[in-house]
Amino acid sequence: MAWTELTRRQYDRVGGRYASDLTDAEWAVIGPLLPARKATGRPRTTCLRDVVDAILYIATTGCKWRMLPNDFPPISTVRGYFYSWRNDGLLDDLNRRLVEIARLAEGRDARPTAGIIDSQSVKTTESGGVCGYDAGKRIKGRKRHIVTDTVGLLVGLEVHSAAIQDRDGAPNVLKTVAKRYSMLRHIFADGGYAGPKLRDALKQIARWTVQIVKRSDTAEGFEVLPRRWVVERTLAWLGRCRRLSKDWEKSVASAEAWVLNAHIRRVTRYLARA
Repeated sequence: MAWTELTRRQYDRVGGRYASDLTDAEWAVIGPLLPARKATGRPRTTCLRDVVDAILYIATTGCKWRMLPNDFPPISTVRGYFYSWRNDGLLDDLNRRLVEIARLAEGRDARPTAGIIDSQSVKTTESGGVCGYDAGKRIKGRKRHIVTDTVGLLVGLEVHSAAIQDRDGAPNVLKTVAKRYSMLRHIFADGGYAGPKLRDALKQIARWTVQIVKRSDTAEGFEVLPRRWVVERTLAWLGRCRRLSKDWEKSVASAEAWVLNAHIRRVTRYLARA
């Protein structure tokens, strides 16, 4: 998306505390999908909209937990909700439901039948956890292995060591996709996924067809490749959240949670404008 006078007005966020805060239209999209108040136990006193705004503030700015501004709920409260939603699968379920709503808004079926796979190697920090060296990209860290549908919505995610090659990491991420989207069986990929090794591994999961989209041998300079540009655009969308500039997390679960938060942010804004 190019920055024009029209798109700048669409993305202009005036009136809230911070530019990362949800607008009323965005809260109308995501609010009904969050857990309702429990009928028993201690009544909830924290506004979930403030909690979501705080998580989006960290995702957008990339700040530390303890640098969270004081006009948000207490850090321990926000962090408690983040870990709770991460561990009970709420973020994954929320992303899946928003993807289905967005596809219906596009006039498509709620469940995709084809997708595009790719990975992104990012550096890690001294926090520890899973880490490896990607000799191709010359990066020591982790890989974000994602699968999108044909319009660029995130339908599969797996974070693993950067030392794992794409064709070796693909079966794990496609296994999660097969559980959520039973109709998705056709995958577009680049040359890193070619060869019998991946095809043999996928036979043990489900019936998959992998179509390799290669760059022309006669092409010079930059070339937009069919289908493959969609997943590259999704990685660029996710990169607008500075929390993803590196993998700052010790655990893989938290690393995946921040990718989901970044995608939830993007889809929510899209649906609010639509």
